[in-house]
Amino acid sequence: MRAPEANQSRARGDFVLVVFAHVPALRPLLAALFLLAFALTLLGNALIALLTARDAGLRAPMYFFLRQLALVEICYSLDVMPRLLAALLRPGLGVSPAGCALQLLLVLSSVSTECFLLAVMAWDRYVAICRPLRYGAVVSPRLCRLLAAACWLAGLPVALVFTLWLFGFPFCRPRILRHLFCDISPLLSLACADTRLFEANMFAATVLVIMVPFGLIVASYVGVLAAVLRMPSATGRRKALSTCASHLLVVVLFFGTTGVIHLRPKASYSPESKQTVSLSYTVVTPMLNPLIYSLRNKEVKAALGRLCCPGRRAPP
Repeated sequence: MRAPEANQSRARGDFVLVVFAHVPALRPLLAALFLLAFALTLLGNALIALLTARDAGLRAPMYFFLRQLALVEICYSLDVMPRLLAALLRPGLGVSPAGCALQLLLVLSSVSTECFLLAVMAWDRYVAICRPLRYGAVVSPRLCRLLAAACWLAGLPVALVFTLWLFGFPFCRPRILRHLFCDISPLLSLACADTRLFEANMFAATVLVIMVPFGLIVASYVGVLAAVLRMPSATGRRKALSTCASHLLVVVLFFGTTGVIHLRPKASYSPESKQTVSLSYTVVTPMLNPLIYSLRNKEVKAALGRLCCPGRRAPP
């Protein structure tokens, strides 16, 4: 950490992100890798959003929700990655309390939106496989727009309340955050006040935001599995399961890592282990989502081919 910058930041009351302090020699390499991952994340998700918005072959509701997921990943990465790269390249660079609060608000809101979107996408697959004759009537364009708006807005009030509550606590000095971004866990460790009520309410809200959508996803796929097992054709079973495989993989990656961190906001993990686990949903998952959906989806690959070769026609 550069002493002059760190001292100036502390004097102003800024927070200082300390990223991978235990391996200072690797910071330039990590910065280069994260910059590459950031570029791939923006490019891949922007491409998914463009394809699902413009290609006539990707008009099904599942692609509408996939576009929303890609937009969430773009917003999340733009919120987290620039400051993470700055912390790696310029150790000791301060983050103002207002900037830290804004980042936390956007992170919590993005995580909530992704939880709800993944649940809606699971419900969409349930209706498509278990109620195929009524799919078009049930999953209408108007309902898709309403569900997408609800996903984007549902987590914002909760995120706003807990961000304002957390930043109402007095913080101890030095304000060193040993994390990839301004998150609840490292901020709680700096609070010079009794945070037990906050933690209890935060845990309850986290259960609602993470575990309720996860429960809906599990229920949806139990219904999907039951319907698939009743199918007489092995080909039909494989086709039905293949439409769910990409979504299931994303669900496992996202909920597996997000739940570990956010269900125990003040758990006794070391800062290094928290940073490592956070990498999975901060850097890895947003970058892999476009690859998972494009490489396993014939329609997305066909749309990409039509984008590269405009002479190809979309299916009617």
